[in-house]
Amino acid sequence: MVKSMTGYGRAVETVNGREFTVEVRSVNNRYLDCSVKLPRAVSFAEDALKQAVKTTITRGKVDVFVSLRSETAADVTVSLNAPMVEGYLAAIRRLCETTGIENDVTASSLITLPEVFCLDKPQVDEAQLQQDLLQVAHKALAAYDAMRATEGAALEQDLRSRGETILSLVEQVEAGSAQTVQDYRKRLEEKIREVLANTAIDEARILTEAAIFADRIAVDEETVRLRSHLNQMDAMLSSGGAVGRKLDFLLQEMNRETNTIGSKCSDVRLARIVVDIKAELEKIREQTQNIE
Repeated sequence: MVKSMTGYGRAVETVNGREFTVEVRSVNNRYLDCSVKLPRAVSFAEDALKQAVKTTITRGKVDVFVSLRSETAADVTVSLNAPMVEGYLAAIRRLCETTGIENDVTASSLITLPEVFCLDKPQVDEAQLQQDLLQVAHKALAAYDAMRATEGAALEQDLRSRGETILSLVEQVEAGSAQTVQDYRKRLEEKIREVLANTAIDEARILTEAAIFADRIAVDEETVRLRSHLNQMDAMLSSGGAVGRKLDFLLQEMNRETNTIGSKCSDVRLARIVVDIKAELEKIREQTQNIE
C-alpha cells in the first residue's frame, strides 16, 4: 500500500489516573525528521517515543506533541515545615525586641518565606509511565497511518491513471514515427521526380535515403524503455511500502527517454505529443513528492 507523507492523528486516553493527549502530524521531507515535544514529567520517554515513530514512518518531517494531566491531587503532598516556621518566628521576635519594631507577622506574610512548606512527590515508576504513554502514542500513530493510507490510495490511483495516459501517448508516437518515414519517402520521391523530370528514378537510392532517415528518427529503443519504466512504476505501486525515492529515480529515467524522443522528432504532431508526455511526467513528479 502506498502512503502519503502528510497526515494527522490524535489520541486521548486516561491510563492509571493520568490523561495523555498525543498528536502526530507530518509534511513532506526527503528523509525522516522527527521532533517530539513532551512535558517535563515524561521527558525521559523521548527516545522511546521516537523509536515508536520510526516503526511506522520512514520519510517525512514529523512533529509529535504530548500533553499530560493528572486526574488526582495525590501526586504531590504539601506539608508544613514546622522547624523552619519556628525558626522564622523566633528570629522575628528577636528582631522586634532588639529594634522595638511592632511584631505584625501574619500567616500571609509567613507563607511567602522560603521553605515554609514541603512538597512531597511520590516515587514515579518511569517504566510504567512510559508504557502508558506509548500505549496512547500507538493509537495516535494508528489514526495518523490510516489517514496517510487513505491519501496514499488517492495518489496511487492518480499515478496509475497518468501512467495509462502516457502509455497511450507513447503508442501515438510509435505509430506517428512510422508514418513520418512513409511521408518522408513520398516527399523524397516526389522531389526527385520533379528534379529529374523524365529520367528514370533509382528506387534503391530512395530506399537507402529513407532507411537513413528512418534510422535517424527511430525511437523504438526509447519507447521500449519508456514502456518498461511504466511497467516498473506499476509494479512499485502494487508492492507498496516506501517507494517514493524509487519513483523519483524512475521518473528521471522516464524524462531522459522522453527528451531523447523529442530530440528525434522532426514532425510537429509528434513534438506536441512529446510535450504532452512531459506534462504528464511533471504531474507525476509533483504527486510523487507526497509519497513516502
